[in-house]
Amino acid sequence: MKLRHIAQLLFGISTFIPGVYKWRSKKTGSGGAYSAKYCYSVYLRHMVMVKKSNLNTSPKVVAELGPGDSLGVGLMALLLGAEKYYAFDAVKFASTPKNLKMLDELIQLLEKQESIPNDKDFPRIKPKLNDYHFPIDIYSNKHLKYCLSSKRIDQIRLSIINNNVMVEYKAPWFEESNIIKDSVDMIISQAVLEHIDDLNSSYSAMYKWLKPNGFMTHCIDFKCHGKSDVWDGHWKISDLHWFLLRGARSYLINREPFSVHSQLIKNYNFKLGLVVPTISAPTFPDMDLNPRFKSMSKIDRETSGVFIQAEKVSQ
Repeated sequence: MKLRHIAQLLFGISTFIPGVYKWRSKKTGSGGAYSAKYCYSVYLRHMVMVKKSNLNTSPKVVAELGPGDSLGVGLMALLLGAEKYYAFDAVKFASTPKNLKMLDELIQLLEKQESIPNDKDFPRIKPKLNDYHFPIDIYSNKHLKYCLSSKRIDQIRLSIINNNVMVEYKAPWFEESNIIKDSVDMIISQAVLEHIDDLNSSYSAMYKWLKPNGFMTHCIDFKCHGKSDVWDGHWKISDLHWFLLRGARSYLINREPFSVHSQLIKNYNFKLGLVVPTISAPTFPDMDLNPRFKSMSKIDRETSGVFIQAEKVSQ
């Protein structure tokens, strides 16, 4: 075992000591480094794909799962016409000063109609696009003028400060009281669903939140997140080793493959839409898999990520 992995294991074990994980979380945040350009790129990539799928490109109520250190993705939704943004996280990371700064930086990018930051800036962001020009076919000059009016921006800024009206940040999020049924037009997440342990309850909650014909758009990363030297190495780590590696942290990665998500989408009667998998060759033979993963299909073994959209169809 390499020194880096030994250190990860020791840290996981250390989190069982009361106070260690809480102290560490305050120091490091969610572990993400979310710049305005990152959030700008993520949201616009999703919306370009939303248009490609002939879904609603003007959602009025948007919910985001796992915003992490920044509400930038949701602020993009508000700056482009949404009237309400729900930010749901497992642990409270975001801060008001950071989000006010993020808002100002996003406004500058939108006012200039900057092109969507591409692989040169963010080579690991999915989905990939054929065209990274600002999507003027979705957001016209007239629309932007309305959305970026000083009155709307002041309303958004005040909502960030007060955590009400246009912005509601809830952490921890997974409580029945947070679910307002049939109220959300779009649910978005970026590299989040691989961190949620109770996927069944999460998909159930998303179905309840969405209005009829509302939809969800997710980018899911099935790789090891640095817990192995190879992208799929987390699927051969023993359960005991994984238990110690995770420690008392609120989340790590759930190690669930693509088929688990696709089955849950089917179970909750979503209409599966666009599916764009990232295919990577397995790095070790199936015989080396952890026993609980030995029945994985060839598709699961090769799917290192997926961009997926699904719609709640009217009953």
